[in-house]
Amino acid sequence: MGKGMIVIAMILALGLLTYIFQGTLNRQYNPNQTVQTRQITDQHIEIVLKRNRAGHYVTSGKINGHNAVFLLDTGATYVAIPERLARQIGLNKGRRLALSTANGRTIGYQTNIDELDIGRIQLNNIKAIITPNLDEVLLGMSVLKQLEFTQRGNELTVRQYL
Repeated sequence: MGKGMIVIAMILALGLLTYIFQGTLNRQYNPNQTVQTRQITDQHIEIVLKRNRAGHYVTSGKINGHNAVFLLDTGATYVAIPERLARQIGLNKGRRLALSTANGRTIGYQTNIDELDIGRIQLNNIKAIITPNLDEVLLGMSVLKQLEFTQRGNELTVRQYL
C-alpha cells in the first residue's frame, strides 16, 4: 500500500510539473496570449504585441469565432491555415493551388475567412489558403495590408483605422 501511494504521488507530481512547464513554454512562444486593445480615438484601434524569444510576433486571435494562434508573416501573400485547423472550424476547400513556400513546393486550397479577430481588431472577408503541411496559422499580407504597424525594440504596434 505504501509503495503504491508513493508511485501515485510521483505520477501526480510529474503530471503537475509537465503542465506547469508546458504553460511556460507556451507563454515563451506566444507572449501575446491575452491581447490588450486600446481605442485611441474614434478613428483607430491599436494593439501592442511583444516579440517572442525567437524574435517573431505571435498572438492569439480567432478565425470565424474559433481560437487560433497567429504568426505574423510579411512574406506570406495570404493567411495560411493548417489543414487540420481548417477542418475543425469548417472552412471549405476551394480551388487547388501549387504553392512555393520557404519549405519548398506544396499544394494548397483557396478558402475564405468570414471574420478574423485579434483583440478588438476585426477584419472580414479575408482570402486564405488551406495548407496540408503547416503547423501554425501564418498571418499573411491579405490581413497585414489592411493594418498599419510600427516596430520599436521588442514591440510591434498594430493599428486598424476605422
